[in-house]
Amino acid sequence: MQTTEKTVTIYTDSLITLDSLRYGNIHTFLIEEIRKQLNEMTTTNWKIKLRCVKAQAGVRGNKLAGKLAKEAAANKNIKESYKRIPKRAIIKELEDDSVKKWQTEWTNSTKGKIKKDLFPDVKERLSMNINLTQNFTAMVTGHGKTNSYLHRFKIIKTPICPCENSDQNIDHLIFECKLLNRERNALKQSILKTNDWATSKGDLIRKHIK
Repeated sequence: MQTTEKTVTIYTDSLITLDSLRYGNIHTFLIEEIRKQLNEMTTTNWKIKLRCVKAQAGVRGNKLAGKLAKEAAANKNIKESYKRIPKRAIIKELEDDSVKKWQTEWTNSTKGKIKKDLFPDVKERLSMNINLTQNFTAMVTGHGKTNSYLHRFKIIKTPICPCENSDQNIDHLIFECKLLNRERNALKQSILKTNDWATSKGDLIRKHIK
């Protein structure tokens, strides 16, 4: 006996779900369960069509589906049909927790003052795409050919800057040294887009990276 073919169209606003079902290299638990259900329906002469719609696009039934989904999520009497946590969600939670712990240790650390002034926020630093150069690394760490650094290791006799106004350290080079006024003014115009110098090294590095 031949069974009449039945057709059903499933609409979803999750393009990620549709792409995951389309590509065979994605095997998360929920995606595999959906594939299993679709295959079972196909063997019983169901023709399944999957369509993507924009959320709240005025499609008939879309708002009702959203309303029913919210009611189901809030109803504690409904038995859970899916209670597994996606692997990506766990990884994201672990990453966020690690960054929080890192931030606490970074804030409480008494070392790396120069780097902390430039990068006080760990999460913000991780999002920056920085082109590392020898000069940049020296400025960030303070371990460069400044007179202050060389004098610290008794390589030279004095830490005084050639401008003769202060010890030649990173802060002096960035904010004060009159011998670098031309370069500082160029930075004001090309990077900061203002005649005022940055109020902090953190502000300066954010605008420079941007």
